[in-house]
Amino acid sequence: MTSSPAQPGLPDVMPDLPPPTLRDFRRDFSFSAALAGLVAVVVSYSGNIGLFVSAFAAGHYSHAQAVSAMTAMYLGMALVGAVLSWRYRAPVVTGWISAGLAILVQDSGRFTVPEIVGALLASAALLAVLGVTGLYDRLTRRIPPPLSAALLAGVLLPFVLRGAAATATLPGVVVPMLLTYVALRTLTPRAAVPGVLLVGVLASALTGTLHPLPAGSRVWGSLHAVVPAFSALSWLSLTLPVTVLALASQHLPGMEILRLSGYRNVPASPVVGGTGLMALPLAVFGSIGITVAAITAAICTGPEAHADVRRRYVAGVMCAVWYALLGVFGGAVIVGAGALPLPMIQALAGLALLGTVVSAVVAALAEARWRESAALTLVVTASGLSLWGLSSPLWGLLVGGLSAVLMRRRENRASR
Repeated sequence: MTSSPAQPGLPDVMPDLPPPTLRDFRRDFSFSAALAGLVAVVVSYSGNIGLFVSAFAAGHYSHAQAVSAMTAMYLGMALVGAVLSWRYRAPVVTGWISAGLAILVQDSGRFTVPEIVGALLASAALLAVLGVTGLYDRLTRRIPPPLSAALLAGVLLPFVLRGAAATATLPGVVVPMLLTYVALRTLTPRAAVPGVLLVGVLASALTGTLHPLPAGSRVWGSLHAVVPAFSALSWLSLTLPVTVLALASQHLPGMEILRLSGYRNVPASPVVGGTGLMALPLAVFGSIGITVAAITAAICTGPEAHADVRRRYVAGVMCAVWYALLGVFGGAVIVGAGALPLPMIQALAGLALLGTVVSAVVAALAEARWRESAALTLVVTASGLSLWGLSSPLWGLLVGGLSAVLMRRRENRASR
């Protein structure tokens, strides 16, 4: 066991310890860890609420179905995040498949709500099987990282462009949001997206563009089951791309963040399998798939949560507590988001996804041998191509994957 140079005597690699007792938790609790959990939830909520509203509208969810989806997802994330954080004494922050939301916005309009629920159910089952059987590690090794990064960039890029275009529709709201984003990204990057959300709400209120709240709106969450329907087209257009993106854009970087933060005691298969198993029953209530968080995970795994790596698990548990509160007030989450004007929602989603798109593009084009295949994947995916009923993410995977296989064969022949 080594020691952290900045904190002599503290381990920089988490030792293999048993789960804490309640007495341990009370001793390890800290305000900084609780705050880190809250910041992670605020950043994830503000960065994705625009996608949620758009996805529910595109999929023709009723108000009750939208509330049910949010309630089920937040309560499920809270439960599985708390269990994993407690079991491994690590800040295992859960999240949803952000790129999967983008796919739903793009393609769910072609399917009924039961078909969307069936596709999400199938994706959760696939992830559960991959985790429980240990196939996760073998499968992810076969997906070239530049191609998965290009797929992610291609799925999210249209939302960034749509967010920029919203400036012309509602400049009095979007321009202040853009200026806030630029200023806060320079001064305090983590506050950028929550700050943009706050400024957008204030600007919408001042310009009179907020929609009135529906009469009799309920603040509480509720659950409404949907009988799933299955079709080959929904499986190909929704299930397959959502599953691939869950593995490549969420689980892989999320587990890597845990490992680099010293939590090598957290095995990948139980995390992938556990989140998939939790998502299975929740999908019936419309929930988006649950994964380990990637972007917001670093907020809870770093020294800002606590100087001692052994006490940062409190941040993961408290993150789960905040998620549970959002689930309990799922009605208020949906009603509040519905009051926001569409251009503001589009701008918020675009700005929240900008950093992810930039990182994905850089990763996709970094290696010369994969560059052309990754570029094809990105362009075809971002094009919105729909051919023979199959969506652009699937075509991006097929075209980029075929290009990569042919390029590798040519390299192998040239090296002989």
